[in-house]
Order: sequence, then structure tokens, then C-alpha cells
Amino acid sequence: MRSIDPLPTAVPPDAELSRSAEKRPIRSVAADLGFAPDDVEQFGTYAGKLTHDAIQRSTNRCADGRLVLVTAMTPTPAGEGKTVTTIGLGGALEAIGERSLVAIREPSLGPIFGLKGGATGGGYAQVVPMEDVNLQFTGDLPSITADHNLVAAMLDNHLHRGNELSIDVSEVVWPRALDVNDRALRRIVVGRGGEANGITRESSFVITAASELMAVVGMAEDLRDLERRVSRVIVAYDRHGEPVTVADLDATGAVVTLLRDAIRPNHVQTLDGCPAFVHGGRSRTSPTVRIRSSPIESASRFPTTS
Repeated sequence: MRSIDPLPTAVPPDAELSRSAEKRPIRSVAADLGFAPDDVEQFGTYAGKLTHDAIQRSTNRCADGRLVLVTAMTPTPAGEGKTVTTIGLGGALEAIGERSLVAIREPSLGPIFGLKGGATGGGYAQVVPMEDVNLQFTGDLPSITADHNLVAAMLDNHLHRGNELSIDVSEVVWPRALDVNDRALRRIVVGRGGEANGITRESSFVITAASELMAVVGMAEDLRDLERRVSRVIVAYDRHGEPVTVADLDATGAVVTLLRDAIRPNHVQTLDGCPAFVHGGRSRTSPTVRIRSSPIESASRFPTTS
């Protein structure tokens, strides 16, 4: 058990703490979990993504740790404190000699530039590098946003090109996505301006973190599972009330191609040097802490948070 230094009475700003922290190279942090240097694709010095091979090897091992789910039912305009509690718990467990692994969801630009602000914790309970994690990080959310809108574009193009699937235009359930708060786009009309611009119909935007593809990314275990899940996603209903899926639009391959890296967990660390994974969307998620009892088995099934 290591000693716990007393905290100063005045806590510096989060950004100052993050920038001044003594961070370890991310491959050194990953080594605590039993990963080799080649198992981590680096994004700079202090962040990385696990490779598909590393994920597959770890998933095939039996887990022997304990999972702690942190949730809350007391919402406030500034949040509930789930992330701070999770990261603080991970650091506290490390301090008393328990090996821990923190897993939280990825931040969304909507809340970051809205009332809540950043989503990497706060004070001495935060993951670092804070600015990198908060600001589009390794590109997962931009990829999911583009993919969501790709499906919407292919759907509207199918309607414009003759509607071979007999889709009921009033029963299109697939929205577009955007990773910022823009209430003016919640309900929209597309296809205005003449026949060349497509079929006129009502549509909508959702924030990327709460989109269906974000949920799919959070649940998929590997590329094959991702393909199965994506193919079954319902985008509309035909004139007989039957569902129309991504597979029916022949869009599965395109969607999976854009998500091939987004399903790989992002690896960072806490201010205490505790390993942390940041994966899945911000909305409707709960952070988790895994108490590890051996290096590689403990990471056997990474706790996605969607």
C-alpha cells in the first residue's frame, strides 16, 4: 500500500493539472495490463488505441476481476459526478494496493461547448491528456457522425432513384447526426428546391453520442459482430409495414469500413497513472471500474459503456 499525500487546500484548474501532470508514455501504461508495445497504436505519446489482434486475444481469455458500475439518478445542470467518482475510485483502489482499470465514455462536443463543459473528470480525479480527450480525441465521434449521415444519404438517394424497396416516405425512422447542440435542426424538412434535390419529407437530427450507430459501436465485440449488428439496423418501413434495414440498402460494407477503427477502445491514464479506457458515447452511459487481479486476464472484456 502506497502512502497518500495530502491535497493542497486550493485545487488548481483542471487544465493546469492536466498539462503539468507527470504522464507516462501510453505503451508503458498498457504494459501494466500485459500488452506488448505493438498491441497499442499510438496517437501521440500519451494516448493510443488497442489493435484488433490485442482485443481478440484479450477477449478470448477468462476474466478474473470484479466490475464496479458507477451510476446516478440525481441529474443537475452540471451533471451528477459519475466520471469524477469513477476516476477517484480507481485511484483510491490503486492507493490501497488493488490494481484497477477505469473505463468511461467519450466526450461529446455538444456538452463540452454547452453548459456542462468537459467530460474527463475534474480536479485530481481526471483522465489525461484532458484537452486531447475532450476535443474529438482519436476521431471516433467524427467517424460515427459521418457514417450516420452516409446511411441517411444512401436512403434518400434510394428514394430519389425509384424506391425499389417500396419505402413508405412517412415511415423513415433514420435521422441524421451532429455532434453539437443545435435545436434548430431537431426537426427539419429535406428535399426542398425541386426534383433534383430528392424527395421532400420530414427528417431530424440527433446528437452523435445518442445515435444508434454509437450504441452499435459500444456493443460490438469485433468486426464480424459489428457487421452483424449494423446489417440489422432498421432505417424505415415499407408500404406493407415491413422493416427496411441497412443491409436492404446494401450499405453494410460502407458503414463497417468507416467504423473499423471506432470500435477499438482508446487507452489513456488517470492523473494517478491508473490505466483508463475511453470508449463509446457520452449520452446514456455509466462509467465503470474493473478491479484487476492479474495483468492480462483483467482486461479480457473491456467494459464498453453503451
